Amino acid sequence: MANLDDLYREIILDHYRTPRNRGELPTPPATRVEGFNPLCGDEITLYLELADGRLADIKMTGRGCSISQASASLMGAAVKGKALAEVRAALERFRQLMTVTETRLDEGGEPETPDVRSLGELAALAGVVKFPVRIKCAMLAWTTLAQGLDEAPAD
Repeated sequence: MANLDDLYREIILDHYRTPRNRGELPTPPATRVEGFNPLCGDEITLYLELADGRLADIKMTGRGCSISQASASLMGAAVKGKALAEVRAALERFRQLMTVTETRLDEGGEPETPDVRSLGELAALAGVVKFPVRIKCAMLAWTTLAQGLDEAPAD
């Protein structure tokens, strides 16, 4: 298990040090949406370009802790170019991963673990739930993406 934790730590640090999809897109046609976590000061601006029912492109700017910035980078890599239905499904899977609840038990009465295999590199953020104060950091980019999808004009 220690090797897996080390791998996850390296993935988070890699995305923090070398974030993917950094930058801006012209608005319009891209939608610009801002997110802010008042608890710790993390902030993000997403630029979403929707075309033909897809998230054709995504760029981001912002600053914050390693968890928020790595989560944003991992999110962009996971959703860029996907159909909007796939993007919303990824949003929901990540939201479930970050949900801490004692009532999620498997048939044997043990705490249920979400299927992290379907998340690819995003599984590196699964350990964040052990630190509830950091969940908002990991969720910032995702809640901002959901807001942007809701606000974006239909293509």
